[in-house]
Amino acid sequence: MVMTLEADYAVRIVEYLTRNPGRWDAKTISEKMQIPLRFCLKILRGLVGAGMVCSFKGAKGGYSLARPAGEITLLQVIESVEGPYMLSRCQKEEYSCGREHCKLHNIYERVSETVRKELEAYTFDVICECGERKD
Repeated sequence: MVMTLEADYAVRIVEYLTRNPGRWDAKTISEKMQIPLRFCLKILRGLVGAGMVCSFKGAKGGYSLARPAGEITLLQVIESVEGPYMLSRCQKEEYSCGREHCKLHNIYERVSETVRKELEAYTFDVICECGERKD
């Protein structure tokens, strides 16, 4: 399994805003993180909607983190783009594989919960503490 490109870009955007406090315009974020501008704007809108990023209008506008990096987890960023993490679609209530007493459902749920807990353990202050600034 591979994380979607959109989730990867969302993580890059939050990482950039963590390493570079202040307000940054979408064009700068896009260029620095090598994300196509239109895609960057779409992801920024989602991060704003999820309450992780603030947007400011006007000449001195831009984007910044909406809350401390220590309160933003890798899981939150990924799920803001992809929805709840689950290993298999059979974990969704609206999907049924048609097999009663399927043991795979429980296995998939345990694996998914382990991954969610691990992703929740990483906050962006920890992720970015040992890296160098990317001005």
